Amino acid sequence: METKKMAIIATKGTLDWAYPPFILASTAAALGYEVQMFFTFYGLQLLKKDLSGLKVSPLGNPGMPMKMPFGPRWFKGINWNIPNALQSLVPGYENLATSLMKQTIANNGVASIPELRELCVEADVKMIGCQMTVELFGFDQREFMDGIEYGGAATFFEFAGETDICLFI
Repeated sequence: METKKMAIIATKGTLDWAYPPFILASTAAALGYEVQMFFTFYGLQLLKKDLSGLKVSPLGNPGMPMKMPFGPRWFKGINWNIPNALQSLVPGYENLATSLMKQTIANNGVASIPELRELCVEADVKMIGCQMTVELFGFDQREFMDGIEYGGAATFFEFAGETDICLFI
């Protein structure tokens, strides 16, 4: 029986958008898939050694529920739908949203992004940083974690063209 393959293109570099590619990649690897992830544009943030700067931006995200991760049950149950116009005027709002999201993640026992990324490394998920984007944004390869490869679209297509599942996230 041939090993199933999955390719993921990760294009987003925020805390909330970091979860889908790493969860899907680590799960597929645990199920025996051969997995490669291609990180381009803002997705390159997910390959940096230091992930502590990942934030959540509620601005322009109408699907994001703003529930409080603390307080009595009735307080936690309120949907805090704050208009974008107000969010953009409140200094530090993005930092507040990030702190609340991190607390919600911790309260629910969800693995952190560094933990999920390490699961992918341990499961031999191949991670490729887009060389063109690294050069475009003037990144230094020393900013990125060890063990990744660098390549372009052709590198991605070599593998993606043979996959059972190919995802753009």
